[in-house]
Amino acid sequence: MARELCPDVVGLQEVWAGDDGENLAEWLAGELGLHWAWGPSPAPERWQRRIGDPSVGIGNAVLSRWPVADQAVLPLPAPTDVADGRLALYARLATPSYDIPFFTTHLTSALHASAVRCRHVGALAEFVAEYRGGTPFPPVVTGDFNALPDSDEIRLFGGYRTAPAVPGQVLYDTWEYAEPNAPSATWDTSNPYAAAVLAPSARIDYIHAGPPGPGGLGHVRGVRRAGDGPVDGVWPSGHAAVVADLSVG
Repeated sequence: MARELCPDVVGLQEVWAGDDGENLAEWLAGELGLHWAWGPSPAPERWQRRIGDPSVGIGNAVLSRWPVADQAVLPLPAPTDVADGRLALYARLATPSYDIPFFTTHLTSALHASAVRCRHVGALAEFVAEYRGGTPFPPVVTGDFNALPDSDEIRLFGGYRTAPAVPGQVLYDTWEYAEPNAPSATWDTSNPYAAAVLAPSARIDYIHAGPPGPGGLGHVRGVRRAGDGPVDGVWPSGHAAVVADLSVG
């Protein structure tokens, strides 16, 4: 899928790493000829228990056509009952003309934890505000938010359907630029991995982008799903990907 799409930048969550130095993001970057950045979870125990292997790590990653000039990791705040090492990763991508402030994150999946995700997006919004400056390109935030589009946490993070988490900061849900009748569920029960959970189909994965810069830099030209079907009988993930095309000026 990635080779067919020829992406400039990819945000990844639940990326595995072995204690032998093997890292899925590094392998993917090598296969695709991309640069990469990695943010390991400070508490991978939940995922280790899920697969029965205490030797693996997990985290978020960014793959990029352009070099990674800077990066930072933000552990997301959560109470003890849902604290399982969620984080956000920032990577500053150095194109020949400007830098791109790019972020990827993974919020808690607990169904009852909308208030926790609101704490997550409040911290994430401040993280974006801290690192977004010094470039005309708007910030781009990708991730598995585990939240519906009309939820408190998504509206809070966007900052244009309710008061923003950071005063004056707006981050558009790029899916609002999609074709009106385009399939939107990224957690889709046609996928057997998703169907096994017995939860309804929903759009819970997002690309957010700030308002365009000078000359329409970073304007959303289109958005769609990808990875929403099997390849040779194998589904690439339990989630469909979100793909957005942004103007480069």
